[in-house]
Amino acid sequence: MTGPIKVLIIDDNPIVRLGLRNLLDVQDSITVVGEADNGDDGVRLNLELLPDVVLCDVRMPGLDGVGAAEQMAPTSHVVMLTYTDDVDTIRATIAAGAKGYLVHGAHQPDEIIAAVVTAASGSSVLGPAAARALLSGSLAPPRAVDHRVRGLTDREGEVMDFVARGLGNRDIAKACFLAEKTVKNHINNIFAKLGVSTRAEAISLWLGATGTQPGA
Repeated sequence: MTGPIKVLIIDDNPIVRLGLRNLLDVQDSITVVGEADNGDDGVRLNLELLPDVVLCDVRMPGLDGVGAAEQMAPTSHVVMLTYTDDVDTIRATIAAGAKGYLVHGAHQPDEIIAAVVTAASGSSVLGPAAARALLSGSLAPPRAVDHRVRGLTDREGEVMDFVARGLGNRDIAKACFLAEKTVKNHINNIFAKLGVSTRAEAISLWLGATGTQPGA
C-alpha cells in the first residue's frame, strides 16, 4: 500500500464520528476520506471514495450495519465499531464479510488505530466480544496456530486460550492459579512471539482469522 490508509466512518452518532476523525486524522499513516450517518449513504460513499478501511456502526437508520457490511466487503475492509455486543449480531456481521468487530469502551485509542492498520493489511481484527461469539457458535474457526509452532510454551498456550475467550488478566490468574503479574508477563511474551501488540491482534491470529497456517 502506498500513501496513507483511507478510512470511511459510518455512524449515526455525530459525537462518535467526530471522536474517530480526531483520533485518526492526526496519524500520518491514516486519513479520513468521508463520513456517513446511515448505511445507505455509507454504501454509496464506499463506492465513490473506495476507502481501504470502513469503520461501521451496526444499528443505524435505514440500511443497518450488517446489510452495509455485506455490500461493502467486496471492495473495502469493513470493521464494525459499535456499542452492540449481541452474539447473533456479531456472527451475522462476520458472516456478511466484515473483517473485524470491536465494541466501544473495550479498546483504548491506540488499539483502534492498530485495528485500522491491521484491517488495511487484509487481516481480521476481533475484540474479546467477537471472539467469545465465534468460540461459542458454529462459526468458530478451528485454531490455526499451534502454540508449539509459534514457540509458545504449554502454559503460554493455556493463557492465550483464556485471552481468546475474552478473560482479563485477573480472571486468567484465578483460572490458572497464578499471580496477576505472572499472567501479564506471559501475555507480554505471547505478544512478542506472535508478533502482535494488542489483544485484538493476538485473538485474531489465535483463532486463525488471518488465514495463517501452522508453520507459516
